Amino acid sequence: MLIHMSKKQCHSFRFRFSKRETVNMKIVVAVLIIASLLTLFLAVGLGPVSVHPITALKIILHKLSFFSGIIEGDWTQMEENIIWGLRLPRVLLGMIVGASLAVTGVTMQALVRNHLADPYILGVSSGASATATLGMLFGTFAFFGTYSLAISAFIGAMLTILLVYMLSRVKGRINMTHLLLSGVVIGMIMNSITNIITLSAPNALGIHNATFWMAGSLAGAKWGYLTLPLVVIIICMAVLMMNYRALNALLMGEETAGTLGVNVSRLHKIVIRFASVLVGVVFSLSVSIGFIGLMVPHMTRLLVGSDHKRVLPISAFFGGILVVWTDVLARMVIAPEELPLGILTALIGGPFFIWLLKKNTRFKEG
Repeated sequence: MLIHMSKKQCHSFRFRFSKRETVNMKIVVAVLIIASLLTLFLAVGLGPVSVHPITALKIILHKLSFFSGIIEGDWTQMEENIIWGLRLPRVLLGMIVGASLAVTGVTMQALVRNHLADPYILGVSSGASATATLGMLFGTFAFFGTYSLAISAFIGAMLTILLVYMLSRVKGRINMTHLLLSGVVIGMIMNSITNIITLSAPNALGIHNATFWMAGSLAGAKWGYLTLPLVVIIICMAVLMMNYRALNALLMGEETAGTLGVNVSRLHKIVIRFASVLVGVVFSLSVSIGFIGLMVPHMTRLLVGSDHKRVLPISAFFGGILVVWTDVLARMVIAPEELPLGILTALIGGPFFIWLLKKNTRFKEG
């Protein structure tokens, strides 16, 4: 266990994070589950080629072995290929990616006690971009076959995490200042390497493809891509939920958390490792989708307060829903072409964050 408190400490600590206890958690979760299911069935039918939601639902149920003999196939083969082969894995991946980014954003903000922190603060995205671009333009990782792009990005992300982690250790412990500075510096170095690789590309088409990929997209979603990120997000959520009290204590400062019984050093290691692996897996499949890990935690705190027991699961739901609908917009806004998802999340998240800053400023002045 990372945290041990007396009854008096627990009572005082729970009071500190119970400002929004009036929000019924069960109702919020029920609403978000319904919203997620509606998002799933509506989003798979939307795109350059629209499919009626009822038809999309029939196709999905027909593909499930339990319903295969009950529902008659009154749709075309093209509709089935679109729904089952293209859009459903894309929507599911979007939900997993959004949930992962939101949860990692919450965790990193608690870790550094700064609400401006996001999942890419440790330079993971830059490292993944460097190796993925190398693989795309020069075929360095072609021996991995159809999964070469995802695997190459994951290798870059993990190498970056390992390097940042090693540089941040001082006398056997993680120094948070060194951690953040190392992330920034390594990220800049990796960005420079990516630019060198891109400028050395043998053809213009490769440069275009690499640029589009680095802007963030779910276009490459496949059924085979879903298992690993799903397993990782489940494991990470379980570990973080078991340590939600320690994360709450960390918001009040490391010294205060230590007096409450939190093993701060061990908590740092757990959070950094699990969050980094989660971001690395997600980035290898969707690349940089900005503002989700920054914006969603703020939205969640406005609704349910700062208690991580509530913030972590609610953020996961919000993040998944937001990414899926943003991806739908990216598919339709300039159809039949497609906008990179990362561009739209920045266009939506930027104004939202400006509004949030203004709102908080007026609240403090009032």
